Amino acid sequence: MSNLIPHLPALQVVIPLFAAPLCLLAGRTGLAWIIALAASSAATATAMALAYLTYHNGVISYQMGGWAPPWGIEYVVDTANAFILLLVSSIATMVLIYSPASVAKEIRPGRGHLYYCMYILCLTGLLGIAITGDAFNVFVFLEISSLSSYALIAMGGQRKALTAAFQYLVMGTIGATFFLIGVGLLYMMTGTLNMADLQTRIPGIQDSRPVLAAFAFITVGLALKAALFPMHLWLPNAYAYAPSGVSAFMAATATKVSLYVLLRFTFTIFGAKYAFGNLPLHWVLLVPAVLAMFAGSFSAIFQRDIKRMLAYSSVAQIGYITLAISLASSAGVTAALIHIFNHGLMKAALFCAMGCIFYRISSTRIDAMAGLGRQMPWTMTAIVAGGLSLLGVPLTAGFISKWYLVQAALQSNLWWLVILIALSSMLALVYVWRLVEALYFKEPSPNNAAVTEAPLSMLLPTLLLAGANIYFGIDTRVPVAMAEHAAELLMRGQIW
Repeated sequence: MSNLIPHLPALQVVIPLFAAPLCLLAGRTGLAWIIALAASSAATATAMALAYLTYHNGVISYQMGGWAPPWGIEYVVDTANAFILLLVSSIATMVLIYSPASVAKEIRPGRGHLYYCMYILCLTGLLGIAITGDAFNVFVFLEISSLSSYALIAMGGQRKALTAAFQYLVMGTIGATFFLIGVGLLYMMTGTLNMADLQTRIPGIQDSRPVLAAFAFITVGLALKAALFPMHLWLPNAYAYAPSGVSAFMAATATKVSLYVLLRFTFTIFGAKYAFGNLPLHWVLLVPAVLAMFAGSFSAIFQRDIKRMLAYSSVAQIGYITLAISLASSAGVTAALIHIFNHGLMKAALFCAMGCIFYRISSTRIDAMAGLGRQMPWTMTAIVAGGLSLLGVPLTAGFISKWYLVQAALQSNLWWLVILIALSSMLALVYVWRLVEALYFKEPSPNNAAVTEAPLSMLLPTLLLAGANIYFGIDTRVPVAMAEHAAELLMRGQIW
């Protein structure tokens, strides 16, 4: 077993990458699910080991094929990306445990193995984005995750899923193209794609027009991928019409990985002094972030479909994360990383709960859910726990996020931001209450008289994710310690 430890960075990506075609060749849904779950579980175990090793022993570097960087591709793990690897792989595994009954309900017969092939390929892309030390490799893995996401969304049962997938394809392609142009300009000026090399070479040419253009292209491209307002238009339909498992997985991970890449490029490759000192990135991120907090919540209030409501809520939550990044402080980056983790837990739990409801009543519209709190008490418990965490109620993970965000704003002497955070949180109370009111205080629809809980295979992962929102609101040691350590590395501009 000890012989595998040096190869953990490669195994983090290679295992799911090889599992994807195996799922396709399996030809049967059940066998494909077993392969996907085994690969995802192995990725989770690998991410846990890497998180432990990097936190206690420092950076791990792995040279693919024995080629030394910058000639070869390097996989590098520090506390910052280990944090993301752990979130992505663990959420992927929980959603896969949840998936069999959901796939049988929502995916056309004979396509289950295709679903799991695309799912595990998407996981491969997200893990690769986080772990690679090569800027062009980020683009490659970004496209792997995106292309598989388009296919997964298109597998949704409604015809609107095809439109949502096409809209995401167009917007995602624009974002990826912007990012690639930025990387190309950096390569033109520096002659390298290795991130550590880029960090050492950019300062001498940072005021040149190509480097300024590269910074702009990369920032806008990643903001589009992360669905930062007003470049969020692909997100509501993508989450609303995708299969339930896809909505849960994407909402918890996809935009978070893009935000991580934004952190990595901004604070380590270009440097915080350059991005926030020489350039006005503070205001470029702060203004859209504040607008996202309010526009996302306002839009969520008026949605009749709860998956769309949660999607617009994600727009607001992405605003909170971007707001924390814009503060350009250790406290702000810590708050951003903590909320990336906690928001992943919130949305995974809530979208899984919506999948449980859809499994029983074939709808996620609020008027169809009237009185379901009595027929599906455990599912509703998960919704309430996720909703309370979304609001930032004490003893939930969401409260920890808001607490660190408020502290970061106060340390930057931006007290007015605290007021805006509180006001936007009150808007969240409105749409969460609308859902709770429909579930518990309205008379059940005659069509729902015989509704029972979803199968245990769906219910158990949903409750575990909901419970994680409570647990990490009480015991914050692991996520806070990792986030603080990662923020310290990023603020120092340390890369590998």
